[in-house]
Amino acid sequence: MTKIDLTIMNDRLIHTLERVREKRIVIPTLAQQKDPSLVPARIQEQLKEIGLWDLHPLNLFRITWKNEPVAQGGLYGGVNYVEFPKSLTGVDARIVALVGKWFPCGVHKVGAAFGCLVPRLVTGQFDPTTQKAVWPSTGNYCRGGAYDSALLGCKSIAILPEGMSKERFDWLKNIADEVIATPGTESNVKEIFDKCWELRRSGQDLMIFNQFEEFGNYLWHYLLTGNALEQAARAVMGPKDRMAGFASATGSAGTIAAGDYLKQVFPYTKIIASEAQQCPTLLENGFGSHRIEGIGDKHVPWVHNVKNTDFVTAIDDNAVVNLARLFNEEAGKEYLAASGVDEDFVKNLNLLGFSSISNLLSAIKFAKYNELTSKDIVLTVLTDSMELYNSRLKEMHDELGEYTRDNAVADDARYLKGQAIDYMQELGYRDRKRIHNLKYYTWVEQQGRTYEEIMAQWYDPEYWTEIQSQGPEIDALIEEFNHKAAVQL
Repeated sequence: MTKIDLTIMNDRLIHTLERVREKRIVIPTLAQQKDPSLVPARIQEQLKEIGLWDLHPLNLFRITWKNEPVAQGGLYGGVNYVEFPKSLTGVDARIVALVGKWFPCGVHKVGAAFGCLVPRLVTGQFDPTTQKAVWPSTGNYCRGGAYDSALLGCKSIAILPEGMSKERFDWLKNIADEVIATPGTESNVKEIFDKCWELRRSGQDLMIFNQFEEFGNYLWHYLLTGNALEQAARAVMGPKDRMAGFASATGSAGTIAAGDYLKQVFPYTKIIASEAQQCPTLLENGFGSHRIEGIGDKHVPWVHNVKNTDFVTAIDDNAVVNLARLFNEEAGKEYLAASGVDEDFVKNLNLLGFSSISNLLSAIKFAKYNELTSKDIVLTVLTDSMELYNSRLKEMHDELGEYTRDNAVADDARYLKGQAIDYMQELGYRDRKRIHNLKYYTWVEQQGRTYEEIMAQWYDPEYWTEIQSQGPEIDALIEEFNHKAAVQL
């Protein structure tokens, strides 16, 4: 019931093999993305001449957390992560975050899109010669999907709310075959789903890769992001340190799947689901609109393993947009350096996009609530960087004027050092079940999922572990596909 469908469709597979031969495409395995040392030397040699964002099929081999952090010609190293100093966070707990900037096109969602697209490609379920790949998104997923589609020779349709940042639209217009802007902003997910139904009824030959229900999204993050987080934790962990928690925006519930992996490796890990205070869906069954681009709201994603979630935190979007100014405006950076934050670290604060700042604040709230010490490690993810939000800084500058030292003092005191433990909840059994039950209204009533499956998600202990075990099976299909294609690089 739950597994990613890996049924082979040979009639379509013939067309797909013809396309990859034409485009000279070799598809990496999940194992190679997790451990790039497995990437053949001949491919690594060619990557030295290719930019990180270039539309080159070999950049499929750069869908990994272990890229060398350079824009051109880099190969691989250790996991890209940062540890936030107490001088910035105000808490003793050690907050460590993976860095998403060093993926192709600057977002880790390129991996989630790969996890959804490739199983259907190598089985022949998706035919890139006749079908369009549709990527419904609140921003970054359609960016990653359009990029993957371009690398794999597929036509793509990117769907995202009209209120998302200018950078996203400008880039997508040159990559996707079609860009559809739906009404509203970040939290208007239903409008995206409605557009998908409209496309289904249009008679076009297409396949919709809905990240909110695609278990390829869940599996990629469980295997790849989970393992990268483990490696980052072990890199900083002392002999008496302990893993305390993992904070992630719910979004499509892909990234938070890494928490399922971490709980299996570090059993005392708590999973913290983060959302916007202005749209507290998990916390208060609420609704609204907010400015934390990339985290979605007003529904519970089908792929969210709610039964494994321990905390919910809601972050004020005012905190996020003001801290974006603190971290990136000259007066803000000067103040942080003068207040004791290492100057080299301040220079790297542009690694945090809006949802990344929100994730950091959730980690801080969790650390304060649980009175964590310097022996406790909290993990999170920087999903993208300020490279996708510079237009927002300009908008705030035009609206609010020059950012001054007084602004920096106030924002640091209120939103970082003053971050409180309000708008959060430690979840008990009934709290989790309440949140899980919210799936019914979106997925069973509106999107065609079954009552039996929503019950299985809660009561069947093998529901999630079946999906988690599919990595080797998918890799075997990728290897067989590459063998049949016989592309020589």
